[in-house]
Amino acid sequence: MTTGTCSSSIRLRALVHPHPRPPVPPGRLPAVAGGERRTQAGTRARGHHRVPLLRARRGLVVNPPGRRRPVPSSSPPPTCGPASPALASRFPSHRTSAVNKPRAALLAIAVAAGLTLAGCNRAPSPEGASAPGAATPAGETADQFIARVNAELRAMQPEVSAAQWLSSTYITDDSQLLAAKYNERYLAQLNSWIEQARRFEGQQMSAETARAINLLKLGASMPPPRNPEHLAELTRIASKMEGTYGAGQYCTGEGDTRRCRQLGALEDVLRTSRDYDAQLDAWQGWHTIAQPMRTDYTRFVELVNEGARDLGFADAGEAWRSGYDMPAAELAAETDRLWGQVKPLYEQLHCYTRARMEARYPGRGTVDGGLLPAHLMGNMWQQDWGNLWDVLQPYPNAGDLDITGALEKNYQAALNERMVRENALIDSDRRADVAQAAQLDNAKRMNERAQDFYVSLGMPALPPSYWQKSQFIKPRDRNVVCHASAWDMSVSIDGQPDVRTKMCTRANEEDFTTIYHELGHVYYYLAYNGRPPLFQNGAHDGFHEAIGDTIVLAMTPQYLQSIGLVGEQTQTQESLVNSQMRMALAKVAFMPFGLMIDRWRWGVFDGSITPQNYNAAWWSLKAQYQGVAPATARGEEFFDAGAKYHVPGNTPYTRYFLSHVLQFQFYKALCDASGHTGPLYECSFYGNKAAGERFWAMLEKGSSQPWQQTLRELTGGEQMDAAPVLEYFAPLQTWLSRQNEGRSCGWTAPAAVQTATPTASR
Repeated sequence: MTTGTCSSSIRLRALVHPHPRPPVPPGRLPAVAGGERRTQAGTRARGHHRVPLLRARRGLVVNPPGRRRPVPSSSPPPTCGPASPALASRFPSHRTSAVNKPRAALLAIAVAAGLTLAGCNRAPSPEGASAPGAATPAGETADQFIARVNAELRAMQPEVSAAQWLSSTYITDDSQLLAAKYNERYLAQLNSWIEQARRFEGQQMSAETARAINLLKLGASMPPPRNPEHLAELTRIASKMEGTYGAGQYCTGEGDTRRCRQLGALEDVLRTSRDYDAQLDAWQGWHTIAQPMRTDYTRFVELVNEGARDLGFADAGEAWRSGYDMPAAELAAETDRLWGQVKPLYEQLHCYTRARMEARYPGRGTVDGGLLPAHLMGNMWQQDWGNLWDVLQPYPNAGDLDITGALEKNYQAALNERMVRENALIDSDRRADVAQAAQLDNAKRMNERAQDFYVSLGMPALPPSYWQKSQFIKPRDRNVVCHASAWDMSVSIDGQPDVRTKMCTRANEEDFTTIYHELGHVYYYLAYNGRPPLFQNGAHDGFHEAIGDTIVLAMTPQYLQSIGLVGEQTQTQESLVNSQMRMALAKVAFMPFGLMIDRWRWGVFDGSITPQNYNAAWWSLKAQYQGVAPATARGEEFFDAGAKYHVPGNTPYTRYFLSHVLQFQFYKALCDASGHTGPLYECSFYGNKAAGERFWAMLEKGSSQPWQQTLRELTGGEQMDAAPVLEYFAPLQTWLSRQNEGRSCGWTAPAAVQTATPTASR
């Protein structure tokens, strides 16, 4: 199962996460009425992922790019627990997309599954598969070994994916226990496969088999310790942290005045309020949910480092950096090179934003050193500044695309019609049911519009099961992980892959573009579904995150007009600047954030950042890369890194930075393939089959070949390059330079907490 910070799939991801995703900007928006931008609402990360198996969150937990491939119906079903087909076929009936499903049914499934699992210690191996630690077939060749691993993966993935889906869409102690136990079994099997693979070291074998063995070793974002007790502890802590995040809420008051708000409600404050103190309270409130994770995270780091060393790496950070078809030591330098290309544009955007913030909040719009106050940026993590549109819009009278307004209008019309039709205007309970049903209908329509873009390129329609089993909105009767993610459940239904998304969709621009992003993961799953399980992943994890965002770049005003979401568009120089600014507030503002999260974790993993300075190092890196800082002291009693889903969810984040480079390269290549002439930012390849054919050809390769080759086949070059980013934003960069003339740009970060520069140990 794979999920996208945005996918999930067992694909070798140990405790992986579906593809969650970082914020995605609204399409190219130049034009007419004022709307707001989105923020990373709910727990939707876009990434995530949810994103995460071989480094994606395949139902399993191994690496979170996008969830992995569906398993053919002929795959042998796993035999432990609620019966093989059980987990995969019964849990889906807990349809989170349905309105108000009874808790009792799901709880019964979770308890029954847990009891069955507990009673069988280790599931009997599927036919032809070996249990962890079992003797390997005598005389087995490397090719035969990989064929066996692929068969065993197909057999295991459905149950693990189902257990992870349940734990994300029905958060209870039982569902977390169930997910932890299935992840534990999977990781034990992964260790067994890796040990078995050692006997082929130094032997001659085909390039395809050698690549498969290497991917097997690099497939877990949560490297599993060989010690069984430590492995069990690791999976338990991982499930606990994710559950803590998903159920997190900020409560104030006592007794009858007690009020509790989850992430979505707190983000609404940052998105819509301009009251300094209200925003500070909401921001600080959400960060309280992470404090209880600090001790667990410290132990988690010890255990994943133990697992990484068991695999031959210096630490978990080196294991993560080894998955890019280049020496691990080169990845940090490569990301620094790419950031160096974009940094001047970001600094201009930061300078312009600081001037506007100082004007909006006199005396409180900046923090010492010219840093931007974290709680005023319209987003809980300062990764997307689009919600500050009312503060940062260059030309308020030039018009703007009000996508959120159009979506809300559609929802209200549908709601009102339902209320009248079902006589729900008086009874409050009935009103709530009807409102939930209208919300679900609206979310499905948003998904249908996104699907239409992919289908217009010649890609297939989504399987019927997608519409039946996805979680489109937040259920009213239970806690769920709202973080947007895409999932590959690794099973087949009526001959078609069981792929899903999980969101708590609301009628706003952010969620609308997030759907396009998540479907990028889903179509990647569908495209490489015919590959062996070990090759059912992105060329590298940044590819998985870039697919849907490439489509978002093609959501021009003309496209939005063509689908009836906005009125006729007339572009002027002012509306162009507005459009580019909105895109930059999502794309450019995100890039340093996409870089700093893993810089922090690499330091945590290699020991240069210790538990005693977790928080100091976090804010030191945020100041260094993003130029942001907290407005109040944040000592070591806090664990602010844990307030971002991908940290307790253990989703590697460098993928998101790389995806923000790759999506512009993909976009430029597809625009060229479509025959577009003119400025890059004006291109939409909606409906262009030639572009779609090129795109699909890249997607179906999966991870079967080095990403450099895959990139060359689409773009003509083997190097990641931010030049298309600068080409796209050229008009805005020129405009910003003029606006910032005479201003003192740049910022001074506090004394940095020293972290080591990642190097390879072998």
